[in-house]
Amino acid sequence: MTAILTTIMVIAVAGSGLMAGLFFVFSVSVMEALTQMPASEGMKAMQLINRTILNPVFLSVFFGTALACMLVTIISAWQRPPAYGWAIAGACVYLSGGFMVTAVFNIPLNKALDQLPLDAPESHDEWARYLRLWTRWNHLRTAACILACVLLTLGLA
Repeated sequence: MTAILTTIMVIAVAGSGLMAGLFFVFSVSVMEALTQMPASEGMKAMQLINRTILNPVFLSVFFGTALACMLVTIISAWQRPPAYGWAIAGACVYLSGGFMVTAVFNIPLNKALDQLPLDAPESHDEWARYLRLWTRWNHLRTAACILACVLLTLGLA
């Protein structure tokens, strides 16, 4: 395995681990805390979280990990180092389960939540739906990022 591929894989492992940790915290504590708040307060808190998380540090890790995983897939398929199948599997799991689930499901839910008026009764019904769907997708991306981290680490062996 080349030094470049090893370096990119370490970045992918670290990034998928960081994302797994972030998503895990939301799954086991943040979303539950928000459900215990009055609907308008929980909605407002999540709207603020969704805006605040769009910062250079988060975006660098989120997109940087996706880029690293794309490179791991391409370089591993081309060079076929030992355990390249694990590396490709881990990269694909992050790209599909971590990155794409976020882009296709969680982000659209966040954008819809951001448009809801906080005090309208119908917004409270949408908030309950949001909590259920967003958390379900978040559990999936948490598991995907954990699995990606494990598979990418096996690919380093």
